[in-house]
Amino acid sequence: MAHIRLINPNTTASMTASIYRAANDYAAAGTQVSACQPEAGPVSIESHFDEAISAVGVAQEVIKGEQEGNIDAYVVACFGDPGLLAARELTRAPVVGIAEAAFHMATLISTRFSIVTTLGRTGIIAEHLLEQYGFRQHCRRIRAAEIPVLDLEHHPEVAYQRIVQECCRARDDDGIGAIVLGCGGMANLTQEISREVGLPVVEGVSAGLKLAESLVGLGLFTSKHGDLAYPRPKPFTGQFADFSNLTLPPGG
Repeated sequence: MAHIRLINPNTTASMTASIYRAANDYAAAGTQVSACQPEAGPVSIESHFDEAISAVGVAQEVIKGEQEGNIDAYVVACFGDPGLLAARELTRAPVVGIAEAAFHMATLISTRFSIVTTLGRTGIIAEHLLEQYGFRQHCRRIRAAEIPVLDLEHHPEVAYQRIVQECCRARDDDGIGAIVLGCGGMANLTQEISREVGLPVVEGVSAGLKLAESLVGLGLFTSKHGDLAYPRPKPFTGQFADFSNLTLPPGG
């Protein structure tokens, strides 16, 4: 049985629960899914600053998972993939970011896709990721429904209608074959939106879970040769002093 840990990088418990339910619906019979969130950090992630703070929480949750000793893979369940490379440094287990996972899946079923996200400012973060991961030529447009992330929890009906409207515009105007939903909080909307829009809709939480299952099933692990080797032990000060006591594997 594979144990896959979902890390919601924000601190909103209801979103963590929603992410867990969405992923667990797609988990294979032999997969155990668990979900967690940092003890401190932003309640939603809507800026570069939010991402920087949340990346520390992601690292802390991976460290906790490694101390538990029974996690086979991790999924970072925020579309900005905050702290992804740092998380990979801390474990041999595969660590999958939901944006990278969604981009991969979308290119397997279409030659062009558009992203529909929450706020226009977060579209810039998605642009950076498209460039970083090498998917820029596959994405026709990044569209924003202009809804705060927590509206997905607090005003779900209004948020849903705005997302569907942008998805319909993408279908009609962008010359695409698929839509990528650009927020982990949209994880439970995939099937409904796909039915309304008439296109395949990819969201990263379920995509990340299935890619993590595949990596575990293939016996693949995060390389510890090169830049993803375990961090060099060193003193940390102030609020990060506990990182000085990290127990790293031999050669870490």
